[in-house]
Amino acid sequence: MSKISIIGAGSIGATTAFALLQKGVAREIVINDINQEKALGEVLDLMHGSSLCRPCNVTLGTLEDTKDSDVVIITAGLNQKPGETRLDLVDKNYSIFKDFIPKIAKASPDAILLVVSNPVDVLAYMTYKLSGFPKERVIGSGTVLDTARLRSLLGKYFEIDGRTVDGFVMGEHGDSEFVPWSSLRIGTIPVKSFSEQYSIEWDKETEKVIAEDVKNCAYEVINRKGATAFAVAVALVRIVEALLRDEKTILTVSTLLNDYCGVSDTYLSVPTVVGKNGVEKVLSVDFSDEEKEKFTSSARIMREYIDRINGK
Repeated sequence: MSKISIIGAGSIGATTAFALLQKGVAREIVINDINQEKALGEVLDLMHGSSLCRPCNVTLGTLEDTKDSDVVIITAGLNQKPGETRLDLVDKNYSIFKDFIPKIAKASPDAILLVVSNPVDVLAYMTYKLSGFPKERVIGSGTVLDTARLRSLLGKYFEIDGRTVDGFVMGEHGDSEFVPWSSLRIGTIPVKSFSEQYSIEWDKETEKVIAEDVKNCAYEVINRKGATAFAVAVALVRIVEALLRDEKTILTVSTLLNDYCGVSDTYLSVPTVVGKNGVEKVLSVDFSDEEKEKFTSSARIMREYIDRINGK
């Protein structure tokens, strides 16, 4: 049972706190926001139901109150608005991160920093630089949610349990993300073979449509309700469980790469073994030539934004 701090009490931060409380993952949850009045409202709301859950002390806190956290979940910053891409938020959210990341790192020098704010890959990289932490203990939420969306959509398409889908969304958590279809399996069966056994249409166009649907899921939600929250919170709890329980499970978190298909010094989502130390191991994937090009293209886009920030 651990101490978890959440920086940012917006829709994602508050919903994540609720999901963590429901799961009984932590003994203490500290919520911090620049708008402490709003954060206090969320804390009170959570506290009122806490006696119906496993024991957990939910408190309002300053950055100093996050001291000795095991995991710090960073959701602070401006949210995506209808019509905006995640990368449109780079400059705005980086200026916010410069202020509080060093303070968090000082308060909890042994914590794992889980970056959620968008653009998550760029901000995870900046958090790594600003914190001075080892790369294993600074991770982004990456495409864990995108992968869940992929499995959900394929489950509906094939009318099966989406949990049996063995595949990932990789690259940027954003418009350049892609699905490595060549390695995707339903159970242990290649997706093309599975579709033939079920007499369900499957071709390149089907792959393209499903990949686009996965990529645009967040935009669909944002256009209708203003923000994503529930599914993000579920994905974050899954990551936190893997960290605190030392599960050594494979998740597509965003992590710093070193000569991964020629990509270095860039945060991107790849299959990663996640445990008590954060990133335990980065796993390679046998890409097709087309998939490798998509991956390196995604990396080039991320490097452009990273270089722009580094030049400030």
